[in-house]
Amino acid sequence: MMKKMKILLAYSGGLDTSVIIPWLKENYDCDVIAMAADVGQGEELSPLNKKAIDSGACKIYIEDLKEEFVTDFIYPTLKAGAVYEGKYLLGTSMARPIIAKRLVEIAKKENCDAICHGATGKGNDQVRFELTVKALAPHMKIIAPWRIWDIKSRDDAIRYLEARNLPLPVSKKRPYSMDRNLWHLSHEGSDLEDPWNEPQQDLYLICTPPGDAPDTPAYVEIGFEEGVPVTVDGKMLPPVEIIEALNKAGAANGVGIDDMVENRLVGMKSRGVYETPGGTILYEAHRALESITLDRDTLHYKQGAALKFAELVYYGQWYSPLREALSAFVDATQQNVTGTVRLKLYKGSCVAVGVKSPYSLYSEEFATFGEDEVYNQHDAEGFINLFGLPLKVKALMDEKRKL
Repeated sequence: MMKKMKILLAYSGGLDTSVIIPWLKENYDCDVIAMAADVGQGEELSPLNKKAIDSGACKIYIEDLKEEFVTDFIYPTLKAGAVYEGKYLLGTSMARPIIAKRLVEIAKKENCDAICHGATGKGNDQVRFELTVKALAPHMKIIAPWRIWDIKSRDDAIRYLEARNLPLPVSKKRPYSMDRNLWHLSHEGSDLEDPWNEPQQDLYLICTPPGDAPDTPAYVEIGFEEGVPVTVDGKMLPPVEIIEALNKAGAANGVGIDDMVENRLVGMKSRGVYETPGGTILYEAHRALESITLDRDTLHYKQGAALKFAELVYYGQWYSPLREALSAFVDATQQNVTGTVRLKLYKGSCVAVGVKSPYSLYSEEFATFGEDEVYNQHDAEGFINLFGLPLKVKALMDEKRKL
């Protein structure tokens, strides 16, 4: 007699994973263990314990991963300055590998035969989960129900639960597909699928709509040490509290809303609306601090590397050799990225209005438009002559050929 399979499910209590527990038990001779990862969703996770068991799981792990999420995933991405396609601050992309990493750890502990996830066959998350599993547990079987079951839509999933008298975790009043963690909240689907539609005012659950934000600007100061934020308004805070404090400040002033059509890894375009108040503030602050602490060549090279870093994170390649190598490069660039940045938050805008560092490369003596004794303006003529020599030689040769 064959023993039952033991399957570990990445469980959120949302629509998809609510369907998956009974579906697994109907289609496999298995015990289902659920794992819910607390990456700062802001929702109460304790009810998931009863819900998972009532749905048919034999056990559930509820894992607090918030601090590790910030220190090991958010901060390395922030230091890299990685932004996907100019807007997306990678909130979901960074969260998936830490969840999958913990799934692998628990699957090994429980001697599971497979890991299951609820990501759809059209999205990026299936890649992010599975690449992490392949990197950390290459022999582990992966089950992705959306790629094999008869359920083809969210409506089908709702009907599945209704037929079994199981509770629905969605409502027709809130039809969006959302992903929330400490860093951001994303919205997809429903009326947002038409990029001509402006997001409805009641869409935003974190940020105050910019037009409704206070008429008086707010200011916040962030202190960094080697590229990592350590203080807010002069107060030393733990990593999670820094994000929470900046989320509160940014959200109150309408900061951090981005509406974009992005290129998914699987080849299609999708429209998402993101609320990332604290992240938006941190990226602007870090960029401002680097502007005075990094030399030109390092800064420009790092900007190019940031694009590749963002792609690797978005594509689910967190545990790739290239991402690790790029992080080593980034860490080397951050040795002098220490200082304080003052930011102005006003009706959706976030602007660095002051920056200082003991390692600043900015010199008022050199930059002044007034009289100075450190820069001889006559020297610029020789510099321009040498710098422009290739252009001059080409123009002279072109003239010769025309004669």
